[in-house]
Amino acid sequence: MPNERLRTALLENGITPADLATSLKVDPKSVERWISGRTPYRRHRYAVAARLGVDEVYLWPDALSPDQLANASESEIISIYPHRWTVPSDLWRNVFASAEEEIGVLVYSGLFVSEDAGIQKIFKEKAEAGARVRILLGDPESDAVAQRGADEGVDDVQAAKIRNALVMYRPLRDIEGIEFRLHRTVLYNSIYRADDQVLVNTHIYSFTAAQAPVLHLRRAAGGGMVTTYLESFEHVWDQATPLE
Repeated sequence: MPNERLRTALLENGITPADLATSLKVDPKSVERWISGRTPYRRHRYAVAARLGVDEVYLWPDALSPDQLANASESEIISIYPHRWTVPSDLWRNVFASAEEEIGVLVYSGLFVSEDAGIQKIFKEKAEAGARVRILLGDPESDAVAQRGADEGVDDVQAAKIRNALVMYRPLRDIEGIEFRLHRTVLYNSIYRADDQVLVNTHIYSFTAAQAPVLHLRRAAGGGMVTTYLESFEHVWDQATPLE
């Protein structure tokens, strides 16, 4: 079966199979065979992933053994916090401030982020420096938001928090490079992304997000956890509605 992920990554980076072969000092026919579906040696997988700026597991998800994948994924875990409120406030700012290319926020309201003037300043500065900033909020009129409010025991407060966040974000909504969308998705986690770092706030029935655990992750070669969360973010983004 052709490796469409490899083919797409080459196209997105403007790299031809011949270019990749020259960079890796291999026969161009080898690259063509990889695109056709053959799995290269691991040293070549590492080199290709590094050249294309993607994860090895993304290009060849079946190449690593279960033990290798588990060990690599475990190395992506930086910290685990028992509750979101125990995450140091400076950590949120430092993670977002570390981004050079991509910032992403996927939440229902994430009101604490919108209320933080320091974080808003970082979003503005990063967008002006050329980074892409994408913020996904729940559609306050959606069934998913209503259900989450019921699950947390706050009912209509959940939708009200989203509307408050929209007001707080108003200074950012006309800045080039910052995009807002509303989603109607059932979220099992809130995702806060800064390049290869991710803060994942789990959602637990009958508890508010502030009471639920947070995972601090950083992408590692061969790991799959960060890639999984980032792919989930993209799926929600693709289905969401741009905020007028």
